[in-house]
Amino acid sequence: MSEGKDCGGGDALSNGIKKHRTSLPSPMFSRNDFSIWSILRKCIGMELSKITMPVIFNEPLSFLQRLTEYMEHTYLIHKASSFSDPVERMQCVAAFAVSAVASQWERTGKPFNPLLGETYELVRDDLGFRLISEQVSHHPPISAFHAEGLNNDFIFHGSIYPKLKFWGKSVEAEPKGTITLELLEHNEAYTWTNPTCCVHNIIVGKLWIEQYGNVEITNHKTGDKCVLNFKPCGLFGKELHKVEGYIQDKSKKKLCALYGKWTECLYSVDPATFEAYKKNDKKNTEEKKNSKQVSTSEESDEMPMPDSESVFVIPGSVLLWRIAPRPPNSAQMYNFTSFAMVLNEVDKEMESVIPKTDCRLRPDIRAMENGEIDQASEEKKRLEEKQRAARKNRSKSEEDWKTRWFHQGPNPYNGAQDWIYSGSYWDRNYFNLPDIY
Repeated sequence: MSEGKDCGGGDALSNGIKKHRTSLPSPMFSRNDFSIWSILRKCIGMELSKITMPVIFNEPLSFLQRLTEYMEHTYLIHKASSFSDPVERMQCVAAFAVSAVASQWERTGKPFNPLLGETYELVRDDLGFRLISEQVSHHPPISAFHAEGLNNDFIFHGSIYPKLKFWGKSVEAEPKGTITLELLEHNEAYTWTNPTCCVHNIIVGKLWIEQYGNVEITNHKTGDKCVLNFKPCGLFGKELHKVEGYIQDKSKKKLCALYGKWTECLYSVDPATFEAYKKNDKKNTEEKKNSKQVSTSEESDEMPMPDSESVFVIPGSVLLWRIAPRPPNSAQMYNFTSFAMVLNEVDKEMESVIPKTDCRLRPDIRAMENGEIDQASEEKKRLEEKQRAARKNRSKSEEDWKTRWFHQGPNPYNGAQDWIYSGSYWDRNYFNLPDIY
């Protein structure tokens, strides 16, 4: 799945960059001279979307671009479509749901908050999809996205409202909103919500990330469910990054077990084999504990070192997904994956095709990507003030904001409040767009 591959399809409508870049124009700045604590101590327990953070804590992507990273492992959707067995399809969908959050690992920079009306598109002929997203609400901040397979084999869409909470030593992001995947050849729809993401050591020490909570994927046609538990790291880090769960039919009979780490891989295995392994593992852990009699100190926020870096493979398991290694320059480039590295690239041909609301044209993100941190800071301030002034003008004239590419409505499968794609974005007819930059 190398990013350096040529993209087929040279027509201008596909905004087609042929060869993707493998690094950013400038490496990141050191954050060592800045204290997040000096800003955050005023806001314990507050909702963070209302707080202006200095640009040094950002990464040079908008949250709309960060959302697009769900699509990095699109091959798993294509693979799911190719299976005739619904359990094998669910395994691939579960692997896709886990892989969609894998790029968060070590990504401690905050994406830029999208401006109201901001959009982002990505066309990847090599990976077989195109995606459009729009910031549809500012308070609360809601981002809607809609991706489709270029061979009309799937639709993947959702709306995310990242609820951020500050807890003293950590920041927790709960991504509210439904995610829907439709496999068109099978006339099947799956829905789920993402796990909670937490960044630790906000005040001192090395920032580290964990994800936790239950993710329930429902196949609305068969009634099958996959319930995945993203485990919190626990006292000695034994559970760090671990994910495990089961696929069950509508009568709750376990059809297969899944296990792995969201930072690495996901395997499937027969449920009885998995339970026997778990039982044995628990027994060994308790024996170890009794022989050591470990003293438990107060819960620490330091990054726990997991017992072993990789996952123990239970005999008889099948590998569903393995993460691609990060590029060698990733640590200097905000810990970006190869896929993230290309999200903000733009060329003259693309610029002539995309709408003026696309975040590739946003000056503060562009300045930061180019290493111009002071300019990025000034531009960010200017854009935020411009947005406030526009909101004030609207409230004076009692004019409501109209979203352009999405409308509010119930999710067709689970009835939850959602934002649905209205169509016609790819007609490239961009008149009367707001001037947000």
